[in-house]
Amino acid sequence: MRKLFAAAFALAFLPPAALAHGPEMHGKAGAPKAISTEEHSFGRQGDPKKVSRTVTVDMSDAMRFSPSEVRVKQGETIRFVAKNGGKVMHEMVLGNLADLKAHGELMKKFPNMEHDEPYMAHVPPGKTQEIVWTFTKAGEFHYGCLLPGHLEAGMIGRVIVAAK
Repeated sequence: MRKLFAAAFALAFLPPAALAHGPEMHGKAGAPKAISTEEHSFGRQGDPKKVSRTVTVDMSDAMRFSPSEVRVKQGETIRFVAKNGGKVMHEMVLGNLADLKAHGELMKKFPNMEHDEPYMAHVPPGKTQEIVWTFTKAGEFHYGCLLPGHLEAGMIGRVIVAAK
């Protein structure tokens, strides 16, 4: 009973976005949204009109991304086309490694979370979705599939951002 109370208490103080995850909220089609100006440690949402290049990232049921590494220049805006060639749901989430691992752990506890962030693409089998991202900082960042078990199975890639 104590554990149940503690869990309910903790849930009450989580932001609503942390409790949301599912195919219906990732990359939801509909009216175009304003481009977010929120800066993250790995950059910010990019303007689709200012894309430098497009990188197609294939996701497979072998729990791999192809390519597993992408090299970009600081300030470059990339259109990632996340393509799910598998038979199960996959996602591509950009971020730094620590945040991806932490979010993955949270998703294990709350597998039905729903959220719609510009750095995420939740892709049903046989479908594609896009992420347009501007890498404002140099460094090494990652993309991963945070569905339970996928990251642990090796479904992670690197983005190397070269300084200007």
